[in-house]
Amino acid sequence: MHGTLAPSAWVRRWSHLVPGGGAVLDVACGHGRHLRWFAQRGHPVTGVDRDPEAIAAIQGLGRAVQADIENGPWPFEGQRFAGVVVTNYLWRSLMPHLLDSVAEGGVLIYETFAIDHASVGKPSRPDFLLRPGELLTAASGLRIVAYEDGFCAAPDRFVQRLAAVRETRSREAAPARYPLDAAG
Repeated sequence: MHGTLAPSAWVRRWSHLVPGGGAVLDVACGHGRHLRWFAQRGHPVTGVDRDPEAIAAIQGLGRAVQADIENGPWPFEGQRFAGVVVTNYLWRSLMPHLLDSVAEGGVLIYETFAIDHASVGKPSRPDFLLRPGELLTAASGLRIVAYEDGFCAAPDRFVQRLAAVRETRSREAAPARYPLDAAG
């Protein structure tokens, strides 16, 4: 949740899908809780946020990019990451950029508020809340490994969460194995 330094349990659970040593992009990174998580596991990290205080907080962790990704150009055009992490953030027009930023063999780990969240708190504007199944539809070009859409308590919130991989499997190769029970 906002304001916490602990990484999301969803991000921790699916972080094993990021290829070892692969670069990770944290979108709307805030004060870097997920950047710290991945950096401690040997991943080069990049965080982007429009808030100068957030960027100051992540200096020294990795690459820190201050950018208004809602009103300006996507600062990572043509770049690919082994992991793209998005939590507590939704700007629909960015979705194609986020998906395009996932490298072959890489993973998108996404968790944000769902439409029913308006009944328990903020954000409450539909612009910032996922419609039922919206995250699944948005990531349809990736292999969905995990998806949830429901209610969490303490604090009360409605969320959608997804872990999805851009597969690289060739016809001759054995199918990739995406462990569902790895602990982060």
